[in-house]
Amino acid sequence: MKNKHSKNSRTLSIYIRLCAGKLINKAEEANRFGVDERSIQRDIDDIRAFLEDQKTERSTESREIIYDRVHKGFTMTGADGSAMTNSEILAVSKILLESRAFSKKEMDSLLSKLVEGCVPLRNMKLVSDLIANEKYHYVELTHPSYDRDSLWNLGVAIRNHNLLEISYHKGDTADGCVKRMIEPVGIVFSEYYFYLNAFLVEKDAKGKYAHKYSYPAVFRVDRIVKLRETNEKFKMPYNGRFEEGEFRKRVQFMYSGELMRVKFRFYGGSAEAALDRLPTANIVSKQPDWYEIEAEVFGKGIIMWLLSQGERVEVLSPNWLREEMKGKLEKMVERYQ
Repeated sequence: MKNKHSKNSRTLSIYIRLCAGKLINKAEEANRFGVDERSIQRDIDDIRAFLEDQKTERSTESREIIYDRVHKGFTMTGADGSAMTNSEILAVSKILLESRAFSKKEMDSLLSKLVEGCVPLRNMKLVSDLIANEKYHYVELTHPSYDRDSLWNLGVAIRNHNLLEISYHKGDTADGCVKRMIEPVGIVFSEYYFYLNAFLVEKDAKGKYAHKYSYPAVFRVDRIVKLRETNEKFKMPYNGRFEEGEFRKRVQFMYSGELMRVKFRFYGGSAEAALDRLPTANIVSKQPDWYEIEAEVFGKGIIMWLLSQGERVEVLSPNWLREEMKGKLEKMVERYQ
């Protein structure tokens, strides 16, 4: 049993170092563990057999052990299908940096964990160098960093259907916080911030909590000053459950509101800017100079995007939205007169 345990430990040690990108020399390993080189060869053969079994079970497995004649040792090539590749780590790192969701200290820690935990040792410096400049010039947002525990606690409350009372600091008010009773249903990240989706509730004539609106409100997580569980549960039927992905498709700049269908003309050579920004958008008709597009959206956040497109957009319906766009454009013209 002692010899078997010793062999298992030896094989695992070699496997871990191969995964880390290190070179395994039979003579050095034999000396390290006090065995002959044939024992080390059998360990390597066992690892090769294990990797072959993994290929059978997982089509994404591509690792194998090869002998490097130049350096006179064994190395591991390919990648574990469950691990992120170098290019994936680089892409995710770039996205994290662009998000500006964390403080500089938190961002440095996250990126270090990503690189050290997933990138083979031989490529670690290369990946680190590729993101070094952006890390150095990273600029935090002006708002205080969100509380990680609060984010997790909100996630637990969503999972357990716990009714919450929150104290929330509204950005457009100078008189402090407001209290809200909510049914938390989802967390999304958008435009630098984490947001909580929740239904506002108030007691009805029977003393039971009921939705104030048919659509969820949106709260910036870093503005939730206080969070209290009420020891009450709320019911969320499966067919009426909130789906973050579907909500995200229909909301712009996290401005919630009634669900509506918008129709507009998009002028230009390509409609990609509209279709990429509005996942629910469909081209209704196409003319040489414009596309007629329909999209389903929540609330008035769509106005901000429409205005950002300047002369490339003309709102067709609903009529109240067309009139509101006209009013805003007239005010903009007045400011330049």
